Amino acid sequence: MRLKAGVEALRSNLVAENSNNSAAHDVRIADSVRVGDLDITYSEAGAGARPFVMIHGFTGSRDDFADVLTNVATQGQTIVPDLRGHGGTTNPGQGYDFDQLCLDLLGFLDALNISKCDLLGHSLGGMIALRFVLKHPERVHSLVLMDTSDASHRTRPGWPERILKFAFRRLPASWNIRALRANQHRLPEPAQRAALEMGTDRYWNRLRTKLEAMDPMAFDALLNEIMKQEGVTHRLGEILCPTLVMVGDQDAAFRKPSQRMADQIANAELVILKDAHHSPQIETPAQWLSAIAKHLERARASTEVR
Repeated sequence: MRLKAGVEALRSNLVAENSNNSAAHDVRIADSVRVGDLDITYSEAGAGARPFVMIHGFTGSRDDFADVLTNVATQGQTIVPDLRGHGGTTNPGQGYDFDQLCLDLLGFLDALNISKCDLLGHSLGGMIALRFVLKHPERVHSLVLMDTSDASHRTRPGWPERILKFAFRRLPASWNIRALRANQHRLPEPAQRAALEMGTDRYWNRLRTKLEAMDPMAFDALLNEIMKQEGVTHRLGEILCPTLVMVGDQDAAFRKPSQRMADQIANAELVILKDAHHSPQIETPAQWLSAIAKHLERARASTEVR
């Protein structure tokens, strides 16, 4: 019941937010596309011969890009799917590992007849994107690695894994959100600012909806995957496509891995976004959009559209 209610709320939020957007007619909320054992839900905007696919992070959904989707789509067709166990996509109770998530992405591109794309991954999505481009370099025109890491990543100090898992599995999402909201003064300053600019009710309702839609088994398994993964640092030199590594200047946990990835990927550019933390597309959207537009212009000028 919790998962179904979360999915329906997520769909309602997206429809309402896009209907309030002046470019809402450019956005299509697709029911789903069948990929293996999943019905993958996605949002789409814009048109063009070279799709830009954006992959959200852990506990997120395509809603993470809802406020910037139509702006990005001025650059061409832009597609944002929900990962397995997140958002409106099927919660199958299994397959929550990097190998399967890469297979899901491959099947998703095939189902939409996308032979090659520009690919962005945020946080967990960036870890997936890194592995996808290493497995299938022929499917990626260019890469954006956003607030992510090439190696294992521990949770923040003071938040042991067992506490996070207990809170998610045993407590209602509404309770967790109330607890977080009561302590929002402890959030990083960019997140506090984003909540005020978005509207605190909308900000926290969006987060609650995403948590309600997420499969608890995905939370457990993917938290393990993030913290105990076998890194790909030793393979970064194999990535040859134009790459943008972007990170918020206040996202301390990901500054060092971002610098390392930019140093070791041959055709990479590092952009540090001022006054941003872990979700710059929400915290500093104008700055984020500018960096994305410059990257796509550079990448599309340097590679042949197929």
